[in-house]
Amino acid sequence: PGAGAGGAGEVPGPAKYPPGGPEGGARTLCPRALTGAARTRQQLADMLARKGVPDHAAEAVLDRFVEVGLVDDAAFARAWVESRQAGRGLARRALQSELRSKGVDAEVAAQAVEAVDADDERAAARRLVERRARSMQRLDRATATRRLVGMLARKGYGGGLAAAVVREVLDEAGAEPDEAEFEPL
Repeated sequence: PGAGAGGAGEVPGPAKYPPGGPEGGARTLCPRALTGAARTRQQLADMLARKGVPDHAAEAVLDRFVEVGLVDDAAFARAWVESRQAGRGLARRALQSELRSKGVDAEVAAQAVEAVDADDERAAARRLVERRARSMQRLDRATATRRLVGMLARKGYGGGLAAAVVREVLDEAGAEPDEAEFEPL
């Protein structure tokens, strides 16, 4: 690879860093990354590694950012859960999985997800089904049921809750029950 191409074998040299060495570079990169959106400590560590910042320098800067409150995984997790549950209607299981993929500690993720109780989760599932069911009025009930349960499953909802919510919404909408439809749980 050519100079500056970022090849795997390329070793960053001292000329690549601004005054202050690798830590100075990390202190410059992190605030830029935090400007657009909050990030987890792990996301920032990954970004610094991609930029070639040595681990010891990244750790020192990230420790300082955590110490002064610029990086707070628990606050990030709470905001993420609130936003994704309200906006996309994700179930607790999907929210926890997303947080883990962003590098949030399992215990911190679990605490953030606890803010969503079973009633909130059911209400979100119901809103999703009601919104989507309108576009399925011309489908037979078995097809609509299968598609709506599948949509909820992709958003992390369990089969029992998904089937119950879909059944309720379709019953209220007056969809004719199919003989092929699933038996009540």
